[in-house]
Amino acid sequence: MVKSTFKNLPTAKRKRIEEVLLEEFSKYPLADAKVSHIVKKADIARGAFYKYFDDLTDAYVYMYHIAIDTIHMNMTPGDKFDPDHFYDRVVKFIDQTQHSKYEPMMKLHMSQNEYLIPDNFKIYSRQLLNLGPQLWSAMVLSHEVINLCLSDPENSKKNLARYKKSLEILAKGMD
Repeated sequence: MVKSTFKNLPTAKRKRIEEVLLEEFSKYPLADAKVSHIVKKADIARGAFYKYFDDLTDAYVYMYHIAIDTIHMNMTPGDKFDPDHFYDRVVKFIDQTQHSKYEPMMKLHMSQNEYLIPDNFKIYSRQLLNLGPQLWSAMVLSHEVINLCLSDPENSKKNLARYKKSLEILAKGMD
């Protein structure tokens, strides 16, 4: 967890470090990112980095949450399954990601990094555990189509059309 020493830095210095973190995590998967790159570009001591973050993964998770808070809107399903709600939210998420400075980082997150975050899938599992089969299926499909569209933008329209049809099938299956 990001430490209070980082949160209490002057805004300009904190923003400079955040920009360097974003640059590093946009160029390199977490497994290949380096603290040495970050401290050199941010012009901070290596020891300062560890006063701000527990480790590289901690810094990555911090930046990932900033990205999600910036581009993510409420994807929480309502009480009743609404295929249009899911479709619209996913399309907006993809669009906002593709038109943000976080796109390269999000692509790497979906393709490589989410598997490297400790307990990431356990947390995801627990978030979805109390959903019924229909909502659970829609949430899992949403995650998958986002991954496909970010990884293969040339086929986004085809993947989104298939996603929309799948949501319609889910809706009919519960009538």
